[in-house]
Amino acid sequence: MDYSFEKVFRGTAFTSRLPQEVRALEDCLFCLDAEGLIRRILHPQDLEYAKVLAAYSGRDSFRELSDGQYFLPGFIDLHIHAPQWAQAGTAMDIPLQDWLDTYTFPLESKFSDLDFARKVYQDLVTTLLANGTTTALYFATIHKEASYLLAQICADKGQRGFVGKVVMDDKEKNPEYYRDESTEAALADTESFIQQVLELNKTTKQGVYPVVTPRFIPSCTDEALAGLGELAKKYDTHIQSHCSESDWEHHFVHERMNKSDAYALHEMGLLQDKAVMAHAVFLSDEDAGLFAETGTAIAHCPISNVFFSNGVLPAARFTQKGIDIGLGTDISGGFSPSLYDNIRQAVIAARMLEEGVDSALPAAERGLPKSRISANEAFYYATAGGGQSLSLPIGRLEENYIWDVQVIDVNTPNAKLPIFDAEISIEDLLHKILFLSRPENIREVWVQGECVHKRT
Repeated sequence: MDYSFEKVFRGTAFTSRLPQEVRALEDCLFCLDAEGLIRRILHPQDLEYAKVLAAYSGRDSFRELSDGQYFLPGFIDLHIHAPQWAQAGTAMDIPLQDWLDTYTFPLESKFSDLDFARKVYQDLVTTLLANGTTTALYFATIHKEASYLLAQICADKGQRGFVGKVVMDDKEKNPEYYRDESTEAALADTESFIQQVLELNKTTKQGVYPVVTPRFIPSCTDEALAGLGELAKKYDTHIQSHCSESDWEHHFVHERMNKSDAYALHEMGLLQDKAVMAHAVFLSDEDAGLFAETGTAIAHCPISNVFFSNGVLPAARFTQKGIDIGLGTDISGGFSPSLYDNIRQAVIAARMLEEGVDSALPAAERGLPKSRISANEAFYYATAGGGQSLSLPIGRLEENYIWDVQVIDVNTPNAKLPIFDAEISIEDLLHKILFLSRPENIREVWVQGECVHKRT
């Protein structure tokens, strides 16, 4: 056996294989190559385990967890509006269209100022890493330079960033102070942005990726949507947008195009295996079938959906249909940068969907049967589901997957988890971590085999 590993980690890890199945890898050795890829996972009973342990113990390239520490895969945030970090926690009490016009578009227009953009984006990426988010799929703004700056900050700070220069070209539907100059300019800027980020990616170990990003159908002309579909095909990029998010947006598309968001986006070449659509609360069964057929993923944003989507995503039903689902914070439609908070809300929202909320109705008529999801499923969405959605070997702790991890410490001073049973089951331990952890419990974060956050 070849013992020439770049780094070796020792400890117990949790990882998802299937939506309801979490696997505990107890006291394993995780052996990495120079690219940050897991080449071998050795269990204590493996013949090579003792030899590798003896060869690496005491070296700088060896990292052993302390009692009470565990490896979790890094979280993957599938939907976040980077500029909106500046307004997170405010303006949560008005309908989506009013929220965009009154608060969000005026804020995003300020990102023509690169000094302001740098201040917000540096703080956001640092905050996300501290919350265990190793990969993020970002909407930036219409500004090409500020969007590229976000990609540079991700590259510099070690986060795997997927960044989209937002397209909003419809002169009738967007404010004059915040829109693309023209359809032609929107497409030209998008292509230039794609080329710049692809060049940056060549020197970025963990990867930064350009994303074709029509904001949503109400903000884009048909010509822009079709042109963006062609650019995504030309450069084989990822795609992101909003789809069937709210009553307003869902009905707007039906009235304008006489079809659903899903079918309209598909006709423009924007549904495919590298596409992620946010929210998708109002997908019909036919729409969901189209998502499954094309490989399009859903970014489930359970906190944001409470405030702006007028409904709850039937995640269990869509998972059964074979649709890839990951979690998104949707800053600032969602107030929290933590996917732990969104894991919790995903479980809560699904339970409320199943049981119903109107106590005036009989129990049998109150909810939608078989809608609940478990903590295991929500954990899957935040990790393996996100990796599957992005078509990358991330989100799992398996051989030939990338070493993106959080080191969780259940004994952190002032944030100690209430574990009093020395014989606690491994699944109960994971659930305590998911439901009770705070940022203080995240001691280290690693991306592509490099430490990018350490809490002292």
